[in-house]
Amino acid sequence: MAKWLPILEWLPRYSGKLLRGDLIAGIAVTALVVPKNLGYAGIAGIPLQNGLYAAAAGALIYPLFGTSRQISTGPSSSLAAVAGGAVLVVGAGDQEAAQLVAAITLATGALFLLMALLRLGWIARFLSKAVITGFLAGAAIDVVIGELPKLTGTSSEGDNAWQEIGSWVGGLAETHGTTLLVGLASLALILGLRFVAPKVPGALVLVVGGLLASALFDLGSHGVALVGDVPSGLPSPALPDADVFADHAATIGIAAMALLLIGFSQTAGDARAFAARHRYRVDVNQESIAQGMANAGAGVFQGMPVSTSLSASSLNESSGARTPIASLVTGGLVLLTLLVLAPLFSDLPKAVLAALIIDAVVFGMIDIGELRRLRRVARVDFWIAVAAIVGVLSAGVLAGVVIGVALSLLWLISVATRPSIPKLSRQPGTQVFRDAKEHPEDERFPGIIILRLDFGLSFATAEALEDRVRELIDLEDELRAVVLDFAGVDFIDSQGSEKLREIQRLTGASGAVLRVARMKPRIRVVLAADGVLAVIGEEHLHGNVDEAVEAQLQSRTLP
Repeated sequence: MAKWLPILEWLPRYSGKLLRGDLIAGIAVTALVVPKNLGYAGIAGIPLQNGLYAAAAGALIYPLFGTSRQISTGPSSSLAAVAGGAVLVVGAGDQEAAQLVAAITLATGALFLLMALLRLGWIARFLSKAVITGFLAGAAIDVVIGELPKLTGTSSEGDNAWQEIGSWVGGLAETHGTTLLVGLASLALILGLRFVAPKVPGALVLVVGGLLASALFDLGSHGVALVGDVPSGLPSPALPDADVFADHAATIGIAAMALLLIGFSQTAGDARAFAARHRYRVDVNQESIAQGMANAGAGVFQGMPVSTSLSASSLNESSGARTPIASLVTGGLVLLTLLVLAPLFSDLPKAVLAALIIDAVVFGMIDIGELRRLRRVARVDFWIAVAAIVGVLSAGVLAGVVIGVALSLLWLISVATRPSIPKLSRQPGTQVFRDAKEHPEDERFPGIIILRLDFGLSFATAEALEDRVRELIDLEDELRAVVLDFAGVDFIDSQGSEKLREIQRLTGASGAVLRVARMKPRIRVVLAADGVLAVIGEEHLHGNVDEAVEAQLQSRTLP
């Protein structure tokens, strides 16, 4: 049982000496996540209390199954943006939106569990870091554009972010002065605290300040839109209607897959980072189970998708958390908030909530430093990130997920099918062969083409090798041999074997021989079974490149 419920292993050995740090961390994280989860619920387009339902479920369920001692699980801005994108695609109202998001959360939990069962963590690799960076930045900009009307007391409409921003600008003449004042003051407060006093919980200060201002100045009677009724009490377990799954299966599936890819990459990376710092080990597969169960619980209790929250986890760690007890404390305090304090949020101005959301997505999802790094290090990755941003803003967050995966796959295919095949030359006075382009001073051998293969020879790369050989043969006036360095070839399929046979025929037709150096035994087995070794000839297989070149040089001097 301890394998599936790690809490059974560590809880009996829990030391009271750790309780103080865990309690302080749990309280600190609660102060951070309660106001932020109100904003995340707003991003997802569901009632505010549902964000707290998810926060409680994630904080209470993850410690039962997780292996990380510092991770704090709950809603995040990126997950909320994906869920909100699904709500926009469907055009759901409040109640239908809550059911749709709960259905997406359940589907996400099921995918996490399936991935853990089948050990399919490699699926997350289909979304490259560049695509994730661009997707999150685009989603953040999309969310900010959607929140701007709440700051000005106006409205906007459109099928994508470009149309929405145009509609908002066109309606600025109808700006509500008091709402604008509240919105600008809220932005100034939370951004000022972020830069001037970063250790102060800006979200909590903003929410408390907004509630006090609403009560003191009776902002509702002055035309400032308020959040509205936020009921107290705990949620009852309830599954979404079957019609929700049936009517929106495609939307739920795409959103759940996106949440799985984003959530798993966050969870695996953060869990390993905390474990490395505190010198313990985590089980990534068990982490998938924990996230799956947390999402399943959040979905059953009408919440929203949850995953690792880096900001909350970092605060958890810095506040003294050393065991998952801190997360349990957070979950208990969120439940207490729902029982006692939830109705207070009813008088929160929407402009304050908008400022909270803008701060969360801009600083939680837009990674300017990473975009700069991509532009400096790999321009292709940078433009892929830019394409993901434009895709999200043009087609919406949910369609942006599909665009992001497509970009990742296209880039993967492009890299896989166009490998680098450098021509080699010999370092003077040695037997070392290296890239001729990088070392123009090295020794060259007229009539001998020497190529290094740093990839598996398969259906994806075979054509590239043939094209490279043909290109170099056309440049040689008197071709004597083609030498292939197979040291980096650890896999070959039937198409790769057939292509090697064709290259042997090509070199023979040019009056030359094909020589292969440093071939691995398992490659020999495949080529022998296909008869290619017999065609090449054992005398043309060599232990290293220098041996192959010397053999060719000696063959030229024979009568």
